[in-house]
Amino acid sequence: MRAKPFLCARLLVLAGALAVPAGADAAPRSHKTKAAPAGVAVDYSVNLAGIPIGNAQLTGAFDGARYRMDVSAVLTGLVGAVTGGQGSARSSGSIAAAPLPNAFSIATRTSSSGIAVRMALANGNVTQAEVTPPLLDTGDRVPVTAAAKRGVIDPASALMMPARARADLTDPENCNRTLPVFDGATRFNVVLSYGETRQVEKPGYSGPVLVCNARYVAIAGHRPDRPGVKFMEENRDMSVWLAPVEGTRVLVPMRIAVRTTLGTNIIEATRWSRTGTATAATGEAQPAAVADASLSQR
Repeated sequence: MRAKPFLCARLLVLAGALAVPAGADAAPRSHKTKAAPAGVAVDYSVNLAGIPIGNAQLTGAFDGARYRMDVSAVLTGLVGAVTGGQGSARSSGSIAAAPLPNAFSIATRTSSSGIAVRMALANGNVTQAEVTPPLLDTGDRVPVTAAAKRGVIDPASALMMPARARADLTDPENCNRTLPVFDGATRFNVVLSYGETRQVEKPGYSGPVLVCNARYVAIAGHRPDRPGVKFMEENRDMSVWLAPVEGTRVLVPMRIAVRTTLGTNIIEATRWSRTGTATAATGEAQPAAVADASLSQR
């Protein structure tokens, strides 16, 4: 069951960040008003075939062209009692036309095992990656070449989706893109396409969301003859709902649905909170009120 928390991080693969300064000079002339870093904190429930099996959290901080993303997941109830499954991931970097992460780490743990990944990147290219313990050499994995580790983003950075050009955040074109993801061991694409626009009501959020259809395309590091890999590549029942973060040019997942062999896995927001101070009437920007990135184990 080692993969369950890791799967939650993978399923939360979408979104981009480009904060938009929002301040105006409302203070006296001697004090310049300056926008502080913006952010978002989202709590998710995790359900499989209609049965609650855990929860997840996403915290993002966006300061100009810099970003930090933190994701955590924990299995609860009977599944959690049996497996002890939990995990957390962190990524940071800058934004150009797409996220450019410079550091990524993820750690998952069950009652019987654990796995950790640490990765360094520069300009979209992996410069160092370490998986502990190393994956078993089964002889049937598609090799991860140097080319497969260029022009990629990590799973946590893939949760950020920058609006395209000057398009409105809920413009359908913001769905249409391919996310080239490398998690330290496997390389895959998430291909998104526009489905529809919906209105949703959630604690902390009321408004439109983009419903994007999603496809999984294995590239390298996978075992092509495994039934699970074949199932996911043929799976056409996957979708992601993207919602804009107020005060930014960012969309992040509101809901993710993926059909599995055991039923549909749904990760859905239960609470949505904007973090950070909108403006600060001082000469310096105040720090964003973002939850601690470590998202400590429960």
